[in-house]
Amino acid sequence: MNRTLVLGLLLTLLGISTVFAQQPISAYAYLDYLYNVQRDPSIGTLSNAALTGQSAFQAFSFRRIYFTYDNSISKDFSGRFRLETEESALSSDGRISVFVKDAYIRWKGIFDGHDAILGIQPTPAYQVSEDWWGYRSLEKTIMDLRGIVSSRDFGFSLRGRFAEKERFGYHLLVANGSGNRPEGDKYKRYYASVHYNPSADLQVTLYGDLRVRARIRNPYSSNPTATVDNNTLTYAAFVGYRPVKELTIGMEGFLSRTQNGFDTRSLLDDRTAAGLSIFGSLIINPKVTLVGRYDYFGANTSQAGLGDTRSYVLAAIDWKVNERVSIMPNIQFEAYESVEGRAFDPSVTSRVTFYFAF
Repeated sequence: MNRTLVLGLLLTLLGISTVFAQQPISAYAYLDYLYNVQRDPSIGTLSNAALTGQSAFQAFSFRRIYFTYDNSISKDFSGRFRLETEESALSSDGRISVFVKDAYIRWKGIFDGHDAILGIQPTPAYQVSEDWWGYRSLEKTIMDLRGIVSSRDFGFSLRGRFAEKERFGYHLLVANGSGNRPEGDKYKRYYASVHYNPSADLQVTLYGDLRVRARIRNPYSSNPTATVDNNTLTYAAFVGYRPVKELTIGMEGFLSRTQNGFDTRSLLDDRTAAGLSIFGSLIINPKVTLVGRYDYFGANTSQAGLGDTRSYVLAAIDWKVNERVSIMPNIQFEAYESVEGRAFDPSVTSRVTFYFAF
């Protein structure tokens, strides 16, 4: 073979390997074997239930698969493109579908210590608490699980750190408010969070967002053209603490108030959802970790809506077979208050969850 051709081929292969070394591609997945031990026959009529489906249902399920391409464009710019698939996202013929999870460009150091991000990106709502929880493979954090704030939105953000030793950080985002879906109206959602971490063992976050919506008609007004506000204001706080290296604990709470979002059948009242999540993990040895979590969630805590609450419990054992593979037997339990005098049996699901990165 011609020496020039061989040299050219070697240089080409070297260039390809260099490109892929600099532009990491990664993927990871959550696979479950699940069995619904118990369900109320009317569970389908109950809104905001974390555990759905019928009793005795069992299945193997790819709950999530992520495929990510991170591109270091230059020292000042980087980008991410991530695809996600889940069994609840189906194509027109009923097959498991794929959608865009992230697609953004980051301008690093647009100001000293501050970055600008444009595109489909994480919202500021629970990035810190989800990282501290560390078991997205088992379940979403409470605001994500209950649909209070989407994990992604399409917009423009600024984020960075400031003050002594950069212990304070912030994250501001102006976005469509439609998650990963295309925008359907002119209204926007405004997010803000501040983060304080005096040490690696203590994290504190304060969060708020305003979701602006079109005004809605008031059916109880004598004026047939009368409209009222329908905006949503959400507040949240998170504290994470690690008293010893083997024990991680966290607590996250939120309030989300929608103006005139609750029809009492005599007037429009505000709907206020509230939630509290307490979780922790205890490392028994390098291979085994115990995981536990309790959530309280009130879909509507206003006086007229009292009774519509949920209690959710998760318990698991994380067996790390490999640094990239975990097998996690776990059980989920959700109990419901009576709604308008109707009692619901608790929901119980047992699972074996497999997490693997590749």
